[in-house]
Amino acid sequence: MPREHREVPVNQGSGVRKSRKVFGQGQKTTKTIRAGVYARVTTQDQQTLPMQIRAMREYAARRGWTIAMQVKEVGSGASQRQMREKLIDAARRCEIDIVLVWRLDRWGRSVTDLLATMQDLEHLGVGFVSLTEALDLTTPAGRAMAALLAVLAAFEREILGECVRAGLAHARQNGKRLGRQLTALQANQVRKLRRSGLSKSEIARRLSIGRTSVRRILAAPPKQK
Repeated sequence: MPREHREVPVNQGSGVRKSRKVFGQGQKTTKTIRAGVYARVTTQDQQTLPMQIRAMREYAARRGWTIAMQVKEVGSGASQRQMREKLIDAARRCEIDIVLVWRLDRWGRSVTDLLATMQDLEHLGVGFVSLTEALDLTTPAGRAMAALLAVLAAFEREILGECVRAGLAHARQNGKRLGRQLTALQANQVRKLRRSGLSKSEIARRLSIGRTSVRRILAAPPKQK
């Protein structure tokens, strides 16, 4: 399926605003929250994209946030979210303070992926808000919901693990050769992303390979040409 990616740059400004002078006191500077807005639709429901953007921009305005980055993505199913990675990269560069999404399933491909990206943002000191579910990880209630998501992610991993183990056992019984060899290009990509400062879990997610494969590549010495 063809996918359309659009990134809309927004003037960030200084990120700081001054309050008016009150009762003879000097001006007080307060930090303006810079929001990164992420909207995603499938190829079948592209007509909802303007509605998502409008609702999120109105919400940001009510909270007094500045839209520092606006990302639009059109894809199909659980495909890679390339534009989402641009937003996460902006968070690493300290260009945004909070990520605002329309709905959780627009952001994460699975519960495990959703939790992993939310934890990455938390480690970066960046908040996360999902408008439809009224989920705000900057609040105690939002953090409690994140804990529940962690339980669901563990359950999801266990179910998938059981399915994989059953499939492997069946394949072995039928004499099938298991596993796949990673290409030299993938190995080079892993090392390059690691040198850029990405975590092993983030590398695995970007390249759609297992974390065990990432650890094995990094532990092995690079082949001499």
